[in-house]
Amino acid sequence: MTILEKITAYKLKEVAAKRETIPTRLLEKFPLFAKETKSLAEALRISTTGIIAEHKRRSPSKSVINDKVLLHEVVSGYELAGAKGISVLTDSNFFGGSLDDLLLAEKTVSIPILRKEFIVDPYQIYEAKAFGADTILLIAACLSAEELKQFSHLAKSLRLDVLLEVHNLEELQKSLLPNVDMIGVNNRNLKNFKVNIETSKKLSAEIPHDFVKISESGISDVETIKDLRTYGFEGFLIGENFMKTENPGETAKAFIEKLR
Repeated sequence: MTILEKITAYKLKEVAAKRETIPTRLLEKFPLFAKETKSLAEALRISTTGIIAEHKRRSPSKSVINDKVLLHEVVSGYELAGAKGISVLTDSNFFGGSLDDLLLAEKTVSIPILRKEFIVDPYQIYEAKAFGADTILLIAACLSAEELKQFSHLAKSLRLDVLLEVHNLEELQKSLLPNVDMIGVNNRNLKNFKVNIETSKKLSAEIPHDFVKISESGISDVETIKDLRTYGFEGFLIGENFMKTENPGETAKAFIEKLR
């Protein structure tokens, strides 16, 4: 069983337990469920840097990345640095995140927030809205074509942007849906966690201009971003490169200033 398969199986059980505790009808009554959302796609289209900065404590491939820094310091630092969006890992079992992290980020920053999660059930989309997300992530490798269609439609009905993540051409072809705002090419293979920037370059020509193109994972220098821009990429999701330092916000600031 691959890491992705293990995560997906765990998520299905986790969601079933959560639904028993807090049903969807209660999520719809949460104060943040009614908040006006901010579009990450629009923010990236007008940005000169396109940085989505991620808060991530650990991962299955790297174990602990940084569990010492406080989340509100990290995300406020990212915003001050000039990031156009914040990505927050909410998985606890594999990445050390939580929905409380999402809630705290929402209270701390004014830029769009992406809930980074392995979504396998519509319940998690309602949950994202209730805890203050502006954007959700859908991973093509985890979902069927019909699920992608249904989940993206639900997200847009809740006024959430949709970032749809792909790893290869087969996944991309089932992901070009009308309710998707952004196509993210993950340079990390979720089956073996190896990284290859060439993945973004190879798939770039197959992504229509209607979608904001985002490159994810393995981006550690400004030259890589400048290169990817020539392939039409407007967004760049960076987490580990910032989080592995003592002060992620300051690291992001130096990186973005160099990019400008």
